[in-house]
Amino acid sequence: MKSNNDEISFENEKEARILLEESRMRIDEIDNELCDLISERTSLAKGIVFSKQYLGMPIYDESREKVVHEKIEKLAKEKDLDVVIIDQIVNMLTILSKNEQKEILRRNVDGQY
Repeated sequence: MKSNNDEISFENEKEARILLEESRMRIDEIDNELCDLISERTSLAKGIVFSKQYLGMPIYDESREKVVHEKIEKLAKEKDLDVVIIDQIVNMLTILSKNEQKEILRRNVDGQY
């Protein structure tokens, strides 16, 4: 197998199949790591929501979300990723965190915490 910048050429079918399988295995590993990171990120919601509650802050913090989106946009550009899609992913993660915080508050009101 030869690599020249963005192009990869193979000397035979076996090389192509090996690269395909190795790439798919690594994608599976990355997917697992992403799920672990999303779970870890979401698990921080409990500390965040109780801190916000104690400080009298609302769940939705527009200024914090703006900072996060600006940071992510910069990182996406640096890594030559589609900024719009990365922004959508961050939106989904933010929604997930807010939903978790709302659920934590609901359980707290219901006496489960």
